[in-house]
Amino acid sequence: MRLRDATFKDLEGFRYHGGAVAYALVAYTLGLAGLFSESWWLNVGATLLLAHGMTIAAFMVHECAHYSVFESNADNARLGRFLTWICGASYGTYEDIRYKHFRHHIDVDDVVWFDYDRFFREHPIVLRITQALEFFYIPAHDLLMHFVMVFTSFVIPNRRSQRKRNLMVIAIRGGVYFTVLVLVPSAAILYAVAYMMMMTVLRFMDSLQHDYGYHLTLFSRSPGPRKGDFAFEEEHTFSNPHSLRHERLNWFTLNMGFHNAHHARPTTPWWRLPALHRELFGEGPSNVIPLGPQLVVFHRYRIARILGGSSDGEEDAVGAWGRGFLEAAREARVLGGNAASFLTSF
Repeated sequence: MRLRDATFKDLEGFRYHGGAVAYALVAYTLGLAGLFSESWWLNVGATLLLAHGMTIAAFMVHECAHYSVFESNADNARLGRFLTWICGASYGTYEDIRYKHFRHHIDVDDVVWFDYDRFFREHPIVLRITQALEFFYIPAHDLLMHFVMVFTSFVIPNRRSQRKRNLMVIAIRGGVYFTVLVLVPSAAILYAVAYMMMMTVLRFMDSLQHDYGYHLTLFSRSPGPRKGDFAFEEEHTFSNPHSLRHERLNWFTLNMGFHNAHHARPTTPWWRLPALHRELFGEGPSNVIPLGPQLVVFHRYRIARILGGSSDGEEDAVGAWGRGFLEAAREARVLGGNAASFLTSF
């Protein structure tokens, strides 16, 4: 499928959606090529470019999941499936990614299968290793989630029917990666660094956008406890843009910091979110979490939030709720969260 062959849902879709996809592909291609250079400064630039290309591809998977790119749902799905190969989320299916994220909006919850709090409590050695790595800003919590994603059909009983496809993706991606690791180990290591940078950006954006935890209802037939409670959704959803004054800086993450606007009208394409935010919530800075406190929270609580603040005396921060959470977050007094990426469909 070429972009010009599909009908964009928005009149400006070719310019903005098409531009984002083109950027992701060019950044991914040039970034990969630059990893093999003998020049260290080209290696550094290529790693950063590759990481951002994969990040934009991931956010475009999110756009496809909301059917905001093309008129045809089938075209959205085709593009979404393709982009999961760029951002390393192709081990499971795009449909599983879309379904889980759809449930996030409808159930007004973080709908999951994997109880990672319980996993860490039952495996204290893994917890200590994770905490040690997170101290050095290595996204070990999310690496664990992505490890489960790689072997999704062998770990999650409900996904056993996907084992043939899962093995094929492991063989292709794993075969290519380990070939590069043997022949050009520096390139393989830099790719891993770029991938962890992408994960870091995604979880930095996710960390403060909601103040509720998760429920193990992904495969449940019963309705979630807050399903359809959109008043609760708006009260417990928060916006964390990079800047209100310099709006184009938010293009770095396709405007996903305007998260209240996204939840209010989920099919709004990414470039229209700032205007929708101003329409619904005004231009006042008191309705958003500034970048400074976001960075402080990310740094200060990187260990404590692995277990959601249940230790290290952080109960008061966790106790903030609704508007109180927003006010506390603006003062960097909340923990934030990990492992809520829409790329991990469990």
